[in-house]
This record gives sequence, structure tokens and C-alpha cells, in this order.
Amino acid sequence: MEQLSFSQADQRAELQRPLVLAVDDSTDDLVLITQALALFGYAFITATDGPTALQLIQTYQPELILLDIVLRGMSGIEIVRELKQQPQTRKIPVIAVTVLARPEDRTQILAAGCNDYINKPYRLEDLEMMLQRYLS
Repeated sequence: MEQLSFSQADQRAELQRPLVLAVDDSTDDLVLITQALALFGYAFITATDGPTALQLIQTYQPELILLDIVLRGMSGIEIVRELKQQPQTRKIPVIAVTVLARPEDRTQILAAGCNDYINKPYRLEDLEMMLQRYLS
């Protein structure tokens, strides 16, 4: 019978939790979303820009991506379009987390390849339901 030390057991438990990538260029928004992810029991990694997000996606293959659309340098729309063109990343669900609230914004975001959409500011209950929908 294999015995695990506390740290090995923690690492195995961490590996069993779904991994979520949160991408936002606002430090305050990123802190809020990561606190929510921790509260809901998800493992997470973060990025504050598009190139870093793409690198993390290739390296870690998260189960879900929470993606701000309004980013400096490379928009969330550009990121999701690139992801949907790659065989190894096209099936990763992407939820847009954005301040863009007009119906035409929502249409453009979903047409670009995002699986869903949640407006900032969001209610924690709404975020949790959305995460459960895609990670259950």
C-alpha cells in the first residue's frame, strides 16, 4: 500500500480539481475572480495579457478559461479566435467576463468563439453556476 506524505496528498488533490485560467489586465478584477475560484474549490492560474495567456494555455491545457475581452495589446476576441483555430485548444470552453454589455457586443463575442458571457460586475452566484455548467 502506497503511503503519501501530506504534501504529496495535497499535490494529488490539487491535480484532481479542475484548472481554470483567469485572464484580466485589471489587478483588482483578477484578485476578485481568483478569490471566487478559490472559494468554489477550483485550481487556477492567471494572466494579465494575451501572449502570456496563450503560453499558459499551451503549457497547462486548462479545463476552462475566464477571459476579459478588453485587454491591452491583444483583445480577448483575438485570443479566442486563435484558440478556436488550434486543434489542441479549440474544445476548451471560454467564458467572456467583460464590461461590454450591449447586445451587439454579446453577439460579436459569442460569434468569435466564446461559449458563454458574463457581465462585470457579476454576482458570485451567477459565476458559480456558469462554472458548474462547464466543469461538471
